[in-house]
Amino acid sequence: MENPVEMPTMEIVEADLDCVAHQRAVVELIDAYAADPMGNGRPLAPQVRDNLVDGLRRHPTTLIFLAFQGGRAVGIAVCFLGFSTFHAKPLVNIHDLAVVADCRGRQIGRRLLDAVADKARHLHCCKLTLEVQENNRRARRLYEAAGFAQAQYQEGTGGSLFYAKPL
Repeated sequence: MENPVEMPTMEIVEADLDCVAHQRAVVELIDAYAADPMGNGRPLAPQVRDNLVDGLRRHPTTLIFLAFQGGRAVGIAVCFLGFSTFHAKPLVNIHDLAVVADCRGRQIGRRLLDAVADKARHLHCCKLTLEVQENNRRARRLYEAAGFAQAQYQEGTGGSLFYAKPL
């Protein structure tokens, strides 16, 4: 009988941007996500790497979760608190959710989503929001399995679309 390969313990933590190890993990994970074809397709520019943590620290609604496996940072959820005028309650927008390529398929993304949802409930939020590229089928399957769907606010009006205007 073969012994199964034991996976290192996974831990999800809320990031402390005053902690150097967490700072390093945030930059490394966002850089890896940016370089991924489903991210930006190229690494972060040097000035972005240099300013990322300070910018996140200064933003008043930043909420970040990190996944560590065997002490290695393997996943991240960068979120920002928002507000729903239709519910008069806060919401959490998941701005970035990423798992390093060699660790995908191990439920890390799902555990990050669950941690975000737990925090959102604790903050009395009415919902979680996120955007996903239409052709990112793997991420869409994850989000749908976790209960996300295209937003439709009133029957017959169609689903909502995410628009952007570069400045």
